[in-house]
Amino acid sequence: MSYLLEKYQKEIAPALKKEFGFKNIFQIPRIEKVIVHMGIGKFITQNPQKKNQLLKEASDMLAKITGQKPAFTNAKKSIAGFKLREGLPIGLKVTLRKSRAYDFLSRLICAALPRSRDFQGLDQKSVGARGVLDIGIREHIAFPEVAQQQTSLLYGFQVSVVPTTKKREIAMRLYELLGFPFK
Repeated sequence: MSYLLEKYQKEIAPALKKEFGFKNIFQIPRIEKVIVHMGIGKFITQNPQKKNQLLKEASDMLAKITGQKPAFTNAKKSIAGFKLREGLPIGLKVTLRKSRAYDFLSRLICAALPRSRDFQGLDQKSVGARGVLDIGIREHIAFPEVAQQQTSLLYGFQVSVVPTTKKREIAMRLYELLGFPFK
């Protein structure tokens, strides 16, 4: 079991129940899912002859970071200005739930965010009105699973943390108790 999931069950859930006066355990907010997505369309349109190599490299890198094989997202329509054709793979996404989500978040909070360059804390504006936390990571090498020598490009990706609550204040308190480093 993940360190963060254990901490949630033993400390955070009872604290949230007491603080907000929830009557039922199913009212207590938790992390519903974590979505990790990465756009690779720019790299593919710049090097169309290396498309398969870039797709495999990005897919392997995201699989190492998340522990789950990513799904490809394709372009829905052609846009000539971006040299984009319909059906061309332009992104990767992974949806993590339950223990995998908490495991990924513990590695994100404890290892990746402190290692990222010029990190001074997450902005409170990154939590939306419905409680979803969006974190942009510029370089994938912040994760210790990926060695810098193994990849030819620096990939950036976005992490969206979706809680079960739809209220921003309750979600912010959940994130603070989980240990997200806010400014």
